[in-house]
Amino acid sequence: MELSLENLTKRFAEKPAVHDVSATLRPGVYGLLGANGAGKTTLMRMVCDVLKPSAGRIAFDGADIARMGDEYRAMLGYLPQDFGYYPDFTAMDFMLYMAALKGLDRRAAKLRCAELLEEVGLAAHAKAKVRTFSGGMKQRLGIAQAVINDPAVLVLDEPTAGLDPKERVRFRNLISGFSQDKIVLLSTHIVSDVEYIADDILVMKAGRFVLRGRPDAVVSSVAGKVWECRVSARQADELSASACVCNVHYASDGGAVVRVAADEAPVAGAASVEPTLEDLYLYTFRDDAGAGAAGAAASEVRRDRKSGLFGGRR
Repeated sequence: MELSLENLTKRFAEKPAVHDVSATLRPGVYGLLGANGAGKTTLMRMVCDVLKPSAGRIAFDGADIARMGDEYRAMLGYLPQDFGYYPDFTAMDFMLYMAALKGLDRRAAKLRCAELLEEVGLAAHAKAKVRTFSGGMKQRLGIAQAVINDPAVLVLDEPTAGLDPKERVRFRNLISGFSQDKIVLLSTHIVSDVEYIADDILVMKAGRFVLRGRPDAVVSSVAGKVWECRVSARQADELSASACVCNVHYASDGGAVVRVAADEAPVAGAASVEPTLEDLYLYTFRDDAGAGAAGAAASEVRRDRKSGLFGGRR
């Protein structure tokens, strides 16, 4: 089983959102990392045959998905970033509705829906209306409907956005369990969501793949470019405004330990440390913060850490 992206380009008003992207995907989990506007959602909508490429093509086992039509869609599972649902449907009604849309036999659909609601921990809520569900419960319902047809290709666009850390871990475990013998494309800017379950990492920037490989191989590309140093609180603030700061730990004595992603040591005495996937992400997108190298990015990282968005090692 193989999904091929062949010189894929998508333009909107002559501006390329995805530009000349090529990759061959086989069974496994592929983590698609990128900042907002990198082209992730556009790429995934093309993989789902929702958007047509401006150039290039997508092939499943050598056949163009645009020509396969319903045959390809029958092998596809999709959880979009904005998961729509009917609020007055019960969980079971919604699952049966999605099963009907995907052409499942009604008797087989009832068994399949009950089985999936059990797997995602919603069996006890099968008769509850979806509008009463928490965000995490809705996302679990979303993954259940995405795999109802036992798809060969499973596409998940920002599936854990807005979930608390406990729900995110649970959701990651669900995805990992559903990923056997499937091509799973998981798009996110939350690094820890792919750090633990992805077989391959695809880093997308300005509509292109800028890095690809196993997590450890990708992370090794920034070896020697991550530093830790102990400085005063004032120096820590200055570094945050002028460098790609991954983390700051302020001590009670007025000092701070600062982690920086940079080509050179940010201050005298800074020690080179082992990089993480989070460091790679921040280093790759450091210039997107605009003037001041990475001041805005560093502020965003600190906000994300407080809200639990990043779960990598410090």
